[in-house]
Amino acid sequence: MNRSNGDAPYYNLYINGQWRAPIAEQYRPTIDPSTGETLGMIAQADIEDTRLAIRAAREAFDDGYWPSMAPGERSRLLHALVDAIEARQDEIADAEMRDGGCTWRKAHLLDIPVGLIHFRHFAKLADMEPLEPVPQITFPALSYNFVLREPIGVCGQIIPWNFPFLMAVWKIAPALAAGNTVVIKPATFTPLSLLKMTEIIHETGLLPPGVLNVVTGPGQVVGPEICTNPMVDKIAFTGSTEVGREIMQQAASTIKKVTLELGGKSPNIILEDADLDLAVDGSLWATFMHNGQACESGTRLFVPASIYDEFLERLVDRASKLRVGLSSSGDTDLGPVISAGQLRTIEEYIRLGIEEGATPVLLGKRPEDPELQNGFFITPTIFTDVDNSMRIAQEEIFGPVLCVIKYDGLEDAIRMANDTIYGLAAGVWSRDIETAVSVAKRIRAGTVWINDYHMINAEAPFGGYKQSGIGRELGTWGLKEYLEIKHIHVPLNNERSGKFWFDIVAPRTSE
Repeated sequence: MNRSNGDAPYYNLYINGQWRAPIAEQYRPTIDPSTGETLGMIAQADIEDTRLAIRAAREAFDDGYWPSMAPGERSRLLHALVDAIEARQDEIADAEMRDGGCTWRKAHLLDIPVGLIHFRHFAKLADMEPLEPVPQITFPALSYNFVLREPIGVCGQIIPWNFPFLMAVWKIAPALAAGNTVVIKPATFTPLSLLKMTEIIHETGLLPPGVLNVVTGPGQVVGPEICTNPMVDKIAFTGSTEVGREIMQQAASTIKKVTLELGGKSPNIILEDADLDLAVDGSLWATFMHNGQACESGTRLFVPASIYDEFLERLVDRASKLRVGLSSSGDTDLGPVISAGQLRTIEEYIRLGIEEGATPVLLGKRPEDPELQNGFFITPTIFTDVDNSMRIAQEEIFGPVLCVIKYDGLEDAIRMANDTIYGLAAGVWSRDIETAVSVAKRIRAGTVWINDYHMINAEAPFGGYKQSGIGRELGTWGLKEYLEIKHIHVPLNNERSGKFWFDIVAPRTSE
């Protein structure tokens, strides 16, 4: 599979059921953002490597064994894959924690268990009946009709660094459940959990060669080849809106089907009757889970003037007690951000917020703890005196930075909540569920949580309005994004006479 050199293991590409070195024999380190330690050397694919993976996926699909497999049998095999992955989930969680900088609790208690639930959900959906009857048609001809859902073909998939295992599951599981083949590229910063899952899948021997291919390497090389190659039939991407625009342009050259789950600047609205204990903790969870490195994070917090001072006091007090520490520590609340570059970006946005006139009632800084000096750590920031038009309130920061915005009336809050190019998610906090639901209906976002946040359900669709994306993931909606729709017409009258237009005699008109 993979080779090692000293203390740093080497991780190769997975193409056509085999681990293989990149053609150019180039590797780059992946590091632990908590400590700066090199965790491994990752193969850097070039265009030719990527084409080999795409060709393997194409041949595996065109061979027909996987796409034509009976749905029940494919479902059985996918359940067996999940069983194998689940048996070694701690290995995946450790890889995710060290490679991605997420906390021990997030990796072991949230991301990997939830990912397994989602994978098993799609394994179950793989047995879905592909044929959908259409009501009998009598005009223009008596006929029986049905819709057949078929796999699209080769699916090119590109995933981000913030939830690498979960995002891999969201892409691979529905694609395989629908009968497609896959070429997937993990994020440069966080390839290890996907590679570990692929190793486990490979060892089961359950997938035919070429059905799953994993290509690591630079996004500017691998990504455009996946998006433009005519042998790829569909693109699925999770990441920034900026890169999503580029992927749409690249995929347009061959008119590929595209699903995009992109950025967000999600509003979190506190109503006057909210349970303050619940809403304060929920607002911190909405923003600071994984250091704000989640596309749906509730980074714009709207608080009514009538309870603003009390709410803010509680919020700052609780936020100041969040523990920043090593990912591996079980009592760490906030681990490192993903990279030195991301840390500098966050610090630049904090500086910009102050320049724009916002007040940092809690100012993020690099911690002084000697144990944290080699990692990419920053404490939480909370801004007040924020105008919704400020850049810190409009641009995705992807860090532990919260903008608190005071509002005088609910109409004002809803207007500001929708005043963004994004529409991924939102939160509403109220004791009056009927009122909260009425507010949720007016928010232009794909998911709205009431008295909760970040609760993503395997059976419910996830995706965004506006520039937060195209299409949906999870549930039957997510599966159908990987299926083509074919209408088949069967005539119930096969007599030739009068069947075609040239047999029809037009009535004569009187002169």
